[in-house]
Parts: sequence; structure tokens; C-alpha cells
Amino acid sequence: MEDTILICEDSIEGILTGVYKAYEMHKDHQTIHLQTSDMENFRLFSTYAYVEPDEEKSQKVLRTIWNRFGEDAYTQLCQAMVSYDAGKADAVYHTIVTGIAGHFQGRLMQHLSQSCIHEVFRMSRNTGIEIHHYLGFLRFRELSGGVLFARYHPKNDITTMMMPHFANRLPNEDFAIYDENRNYYAVHAKGKQWYLVRGELPFSPDQEAYSDHEAEYQALYRHFCKTIAIAERKNLKLQRNMLPLRFRKYMHEFQPE
Repeated sequence: MEDTILICEDSIEGILTGVYKAYEMHKDHQTIHLQTSDMENFRLFSTYAYVEPDEEKSQKVLRTIWNRFGEDAYTQLCQAMVSYDAGKADAVYHTIVTGIAGHFQGRLMQHLSQSCIHEVFRMSRNTGIEIHHYLGFLRFRELSGGVLFARYHPKNDITTMMMPHFANRLPNEDFAIYDENRNYYAVHAKGKQWYLVRGELPFSPDQEAYSDHEAEYQALYRHFCKTIAIAERKNLKLQRNMLPLRFRKYMHEFQPE
């Protein structure tokens, strides 16, 4: 039987629209596969179709996930959909199919013997770990206009997962978080909702103008970190395990004086 490959936008909305489209086709789910980009080598005996993201359709699928599988599965599926893993769309789709089929009792994400569920669990865990790291490692700098600005380079597309955390803790601050890996940034105006802006920043890193006190605060923080360190107990191997090198590029305490 010929397979159908649905090519979706690499986003939660795009993948869930692909899931909706797959159900609309009324075909055997084993013959339908989702992917988020064109393949270099096309499969034999397969037809390909592009799926345009549709907010209304994706919201319907989200509501189904929440109502049928609960908050835990909802969170894990969303975290898997922002993973950098190329197979995420198909794994999420077949996990939803498995859950709706109702062949398993109990919580959906506990059935790790199913390859698709195991893949979603693995990707979700990887994304969740990176989110946890950046919630502690992300560093803001105060620009000359008083805006708090942070740039970082995450493996997974986690900015939308992190913004609620910072918007809740900095409700009265103007701040922005820029994802260098995907060229977009999230903006929060004090007292308002945050939103996403696609494209490059209007200024380059060497044009960032910091406030008068920013350099002083950075120097004080570096001095604080250096002062509390115990030279005799220095353990670089353990330090790299707790704080991998890739997180340090934009951390004040690891920048030269």
C-alpha cells in the first residue's frame, strides 16, 4: 500500500495541523507519516503533500490531547514538538493515534514499550532538561533604554516555553529574549502580554548600548562569584558536568574582566 508523507511547518501549530489533516484523510494511520522538512532522498511508492499551518485546527487537536490524555501527556507532547529531533512530528502523530485508539489503560506516556511513545518521552526529557538549565543560566543585560535583554543559542526551540516563567517573575519590566539559533525573539512590555518577532535583531552584538550601571553590575557579580569560590576545592570536571561549556558564552561570570 502506498504511503502518504505530510510535510508540516516546524512548529507546534504546524505539526498539530498535520495531525488533523492525517485524520481527515480517513486512511490507515500506519501508511501516513509526518515530517517537518523535505527529505534529501524521497521514499519509493510514497506521495508527498505540504500542510499549511492552521491555528483553528491545531487548537482542536490540542484540546483533544488535554481532554483525552491529561496535563502530563499534554506537556510532554508539546515539549517533544519543540525538539530539534527530525523525527518528532511522526513520533507525536503516532503517539496521539495510539492514545486515541485506546488499546492501553492508564497514563498514555507510561507505555514506553511503544516506540513512538518512547521517542516522545526521550525528546520531551531532552527539551525539559534544556529548559531547566536555561531558567537558571540565562543572563539579562540592561540596555541604555532600560530594556533587559538576553541572547542565547538553545538546541531546542524553547523560547515560548520559557517566556511564561520570566513574564510571571518580571511583570513590571521591559525585556526581550533572542534565540540566535532561529533568528527570532520574544518581547515583553511591562504590564502587557509577551509576543514573538521573527527575523534578525535591529542591531548587531557590537552595537548593543548598555546602561551606565550595567558594566559595574557585571563586574560586581564576577567579583562575587570569584570571592565565594574556594581555590583548594576547584574541580573543573565536576563544574563542566553541572554547567556545560555551551551555556557559558553569555554568562557574565565567565566573561573576561
